[in-house]
This record gives sequence, structure tokens and C-alpha cells, in this order.
Amino acid sequence: MKLNISHVTQYEYADPVTDSVNEIRLTPSTNERQSCYQQQISIEPNASLFTFEDYFGNRVHAFSVNGPHRRLTIRTLMTVVTKQAPTAEERALYLSKRPPGQAWEWLRTEEAANRFTEFLLHTEYTSNTEEVERFASALIPSEDGQIISVLDWLTALSSQIRTEFIYDPEATNVKTKTSDMFEHKRGVCQDFAHLMIACSRALGVPARYVSGYHFVGDLQGGSADFEQASHAWVEAFVPGLGWCSFDPTNTDPVGERYVKLGHGRDYKDIVPVKGVYRGTGEQLLQVTVDVRKMED
Repeated sequence: MKLNISHVTQYEYADPVTDSVNEIRLTPSTNERQSCYQQQISIEPNASLFTFEDYFGNRVHAFSVNGPHRRLTIRTLMTVVTKQAPTAEERALYLSKRPPGQAWEWLRTEEAANRFTEFLLHTEYTSNTEEVERFASALIPSEDGQIISVLDWLTALSSQIRTEFIYDPEATNVKTKTSDMFEHKRGVCQDFAHLMIACSRALGVPARYVSGYHFVGDLQGGSADFEQASHAWVEAFVPGLGWCSFDPTNTDPVGERYVKLGHGRDYKDIVPVKGVYRGTGEQLLQVTVDVRKMED
């Protein structure tokens, strides 16, 4: 699927500000399931961009606006071609070749701990609380006395989060941690991703937070003329398969409708736009995302 994505971030300040220093992580990854063919980034007021890769391999653009300004606008326009997710038959073939118990045993080895340290340690957003322990342990990795595969357990975990938690944009905010969600059982994609990560790590499964976009325009009456938002999901490591994607917010498999920007231990590692400046703390933030399917 060929997708055109527009992402506009605009800050308006009550009074002029100066010395604004920023980082943006808005460049789609190029990997085995997607390719970014072109990207344009513009900054107003005009600023030069410096680019580098962070610790996790995400492409970062940094810039500074030193002079007084009351508005800062960041526009990105990109074209990405995506591929479909692996089929159920392909994953079933994996399951037939590797005994489930063997995979779980390997995840408990020192080799696995050393290789995936960053994605096994709990963070501020994904702390291992009593609620997380109970939720994760309720999905015992066995069925009729038989150990189920790591892949099946992760699939069940993702489904359980969708079942027990209600999507509610008013229930949480960008600072909400996993432990905060259990009281009202409500949240958004960021919260659901953090919960799945926390549960996975509690059972020794490496998991990481993914930031990106989810195209649903052609599912809304055939028109994409409506505002869309950025999306978050999870990648977990399955022995024998590698990093596999799971979306605890939506039932669809993570495939051609998803565009990955980058990944990290949690949201803090992959914030799309972050920075500091001198001046008033009164500001208005507006973010507009539009994802459209292009003709091949």
C-alpha cells in the first residue's frame, strides 16, 4: 500500500519566546515491511536541520530557533510503501517447527537477558506493579496442561487488553502510567501499549514501544477526509521469529495499514516532538495528521 502522510505540529505562545531547541522523531523507518521513498520537513520560523540516529536507531532531526517568535510550526510530508503482515499460515508454520517450551526456556537464559536488557527492564511508564503482575499471571502460558507458544501468549494478551479496557481519549493524558489505568479500566493506544509492554516484561518477554500511524481513511465510508491521529503499538521478541508487532487497541493485524516511525523502551524514548525554550509557559499546541492512500 502506498501512503501519503502529512503531520503538522504548531505551537502558539502568549508572548514572544527565544532560544527554542528541539528534536523531532518523525521519519518513518525503512525495514523489511515498509520503505520511506521521500520526506519533506519544513520549519517556521526557518531553521537548519541537523540529523542523527539515536541509541535505538531512530532517525532524529534537531534544530534551533534563537530569535523572538510567537509561533513555531513543524510540517512533515512523506510517502511510504508498506507490505502486508505475515499470514496466519506463515506463523503456524513457525509454531510447528519449534516446541513452545523451548522458546520460554530460552527467554530465561543469560543470553536473552544480555541481548535484550533495555527491553526487559521496567520503566516509569511500564512499572511492574501488583496490578500488572495479576493481569499478566492471569494469562498462564498453558492450555489443557500444554504450554502455549510465546506468539500465542502475546496474541492472547493483546486481545485481553482490548476486551477489559475501554478506549477513552478523556480518561488519561500523555503522562499516565500503567498503574494509573487499572482504577477506571480506560485509556488510549499509548496506555494500552504500555500495559502490554509491562505484562510482557513481567514474564521475561522483551517488548518495546512503537510510534507511528494507522491508516483507516478508506474504512470510513470510502473517504479519508477527516482528521486522524498518531498511533502506538507494541513489538515483542518471539524466539525463532524475531520482533513481532501487536496492536492492543485494534483487532486488525499490524500490516500494510501501519507506518512505523520508531521504537524505544516507552513513550519517552520516541516522543515525536520535544524541546525547550526561554519565555512564557502559556502555549497552545495543535497537531494535525492526515494519512491518505495513493494510487500505485
